[in-house]
Amino acid sequence: MIRGIIFDKDGTLFDFQASWADWTARLLDRYARGDAEGLQALAARIGFDPVSRRFQPGSVVIAGTPQDMAAALLPAVPGATARDLIADMIETAEDARLVPVADLRPILVGLRDRGLTLGLATNDAEASARAHLRDHGVADLFTFVAGYDSGYGGKPDPGQLRGFLRAAGFAPEEVLMVGDSRHDLAAARAAGLHAVGVLTGVAQMAELAPLADAVLPGIAGLAAWLDEQMA
Repeated sequence: MIRGIIFDKDGTLFDFQASWADWTARLLDRYARGDAEGLQALAARIGFDPVSRRFQPGSVVIAGTPQDMAAALLPAVPGATARDLIADMIETAEDARLVPVADLRPILVGLRDRGLTLGLATNDAEASARAHLRDHGVADLFTFVAGYDSGYGGKPDPGQLRGFLRAAGFAPEEVLMVGDSRHDLAAARAAGLHAVGVLTGVAQMAELAPLADAVLPGIAGLAAWLDEQMA
């Protein structure tokens, strides 16, 4: 019996490419300061194509934390410190225009009304995550929100998921993790949770399937999948 679901954010609740391409392009433009070659070098460091505005599958932005992204960019941003870059990313990320993968509130309300407790575990900063949930009118549906800076660490380590288990009082086998990356699913396996992958991020079926109980097109199919498991 599943009693709780903990979601990843970007690529799971929000379309990754559509949500973060413009933010990333603006960030790199500022750091490059009009230098076209510098822009290309910065983009290459994080696996982003500034022309097509698409992330490559191995991009550090997809599953990494702001610390990871800052570490990748720092050698190509003269005069900056890692702390400067991280602070800038967190501040500007709160205003990023995220694009939901579907009409989130009806889907999440439907899951909550089934008696499920909802949580969020993201490698984004907690403040950014809470801002994004508020902006899309679903913050009230989550009883637990953890970012990489919330004291639990980041995925693929299972600390955030174990934090949800403790907060909700659930056993691992009573909780489902839903995410779009191998980091999400590896964290679920390490914590002993069920795991469902979704294809609204950058990872493909072949990458997710070995770590997942199932891979769905998106979170809109979760309710039907849960019904199948209980049949």
